[in-house]
Amino acid sequence: MIKSIFNWSGGKDSSLALYHCLRDPNIDVKYLVTTINDAADRISMHGVRVELLIKQAESIGIPLYQIRLPEMPDMETYDQTMRKNLEHFKSEGITHAIFGDIFLEDLKKYRDDRLAEVGMTGIYPLWKRDSQALMDEFFELGFGTVLACVQERLERIVGKEITTELLLSLPEDVDVCGENGEFHTFVFKGPVFRQEIKFKTGEKVYKEYRVPKKDDDDAHSAVSPINSGFWFCDLIADSD
Repeated sequence: MIKSIFNWSGGKDSSLALYHCLRDPNIDVKYLVTTINDAADRISMHGVRVELLIKQAESIGIPLYQIRLPEMPDMETYDQTMRKNLEHFKSEGITHAIFGDIFLEDLKKYRDDRLAEVGMTGIYPLWKRDSQALMDEFFELGFGTVLACVQERLERIVGKEITTELLLSLPEDVDVCGENGEFHTFVFKGPVFRQEIKFKTGEKVYKEYRVPKKDDDDAHSAVSPINSGFWFCDLIADSD
């Protein structure tokens, strides 16, 4: 049995990767691990409230482990914080970390290098699968997801539920899984959940982030893969 942590973003790729892991009798997921913007109390990059993250974890039934980070951590701060937490997991006998990455080679190398430093190994259930095939499977399994954060040029779709029709309306250069950072999502229903996560949409906010310098470490994009403005739709837990 492989004792592992699952790097949980709350989005669709995480959900589909977790679905496959939960069906694998050789994988034992001990924690859902999520990095949190400590100042905003929201999921890093996605901008989803921690309240909704907690509801996801409760519905899934796996303990949530939050890693708190500054709003825009530098590479050194990020690496030190992550290493400290990875060492903690290793001390509990956890040997593997699972990610929902699909095709970003630099990001995978960065993750694998950091894991190797503490004697852990990465697992990538969706690696090198076709983006459209992944979305087809996502829909077929009954998952539902909403666009919580989108690039500036995609403002018209922020806060909307992803459908086949919406994906067909995207510009040709947009990956349908948003793997290049075009958008980030919040999954509210599907086979990994015991019950649907109820929410309502709130205000839409535009934010700009600094562009990493050309001489920054390539892995900087793994921590803050933003080079333009983004629109966020506030998602609010709904008890109704």
